[in-house]
Amino acid sequence: MKKIKLFLISFLVFFSINSVNCYEYSSSEERSFIEVYEKTLPSIVAIEADIDRGTSGGTGCIITKSGVILTSSHVIEHAKNIQVTTHSGKNYTAKVLAVLRNKNDLALIKIDTKEDLPLAKFGNSNDVKVGQRVLTIGCPFGFKDTLTTGIISRIDKERNKIQTDAAINPGCSGGPLLNLKGEIIGINQSIYNPDNNRSNIGIGFALPSNYAIDFIQRANKKVASSN
Repeated sequence: MKKIKLFLISFLVFFSINSVNCYEYSSSEERSFIEVYEKTLPSIVAIEADIDRGTSGGTGCIITKSGVILTSSHVIEHAKNIQVTTHSGKNYTAKVLAVLRNKNDLALIKIDTKEDLPLAKFGNSNDVKVGQRVLTIGCPFGFKDTLTTGIISRIDKERNKIQTDAAINPGCSGGPLLNLKGEIIGINQSIYNPDNNRSNIGIGFALPSNYAIDFIQRANKKVASSN
């Protein structure tokens, strides 16, 4: 009887260990999603801006170790106060460095910190293909550090937008659209909502990363020339 019990216990322990291993490595795609999320998350911040009609929420990508953050201009436009929360939970007050308004919808803000911050990594948006897998990280409706997945649904060269079915909701603006290498290939901007439904219906848009890189470079030159 004791031998049977020992056998059953050994079997259950063996089965449990192997079940965990099977789950952890159930697919290379699942492993990629986990790795991209864990690698990218420290460079993503939550943004809250006080505006006349209340609070505007969004997401941002850290692009310099000293605290420069890329986000959407409509998140911080006309803000009286901008608060940034890093992945580590630290809160900072941010100032605006540069803004592209309207359909361009990009902005650079800056927080003052004594520690080196982890950086988001950019990819080449010219290499994006319809059908490729993508991930987004954002703060939909204030739910910080949320990951969603989907594909590139369409590339709108005329409007300079990348279309995706990955869930993008209010609070995700300014967050990254990522490839499976963990590179930013777009900055999430808006959703399509013909019925004025504020939630996602499977059609979202991001500005190409190369456009964002060009904006950052032009903003740097402007700052350098003014000093």
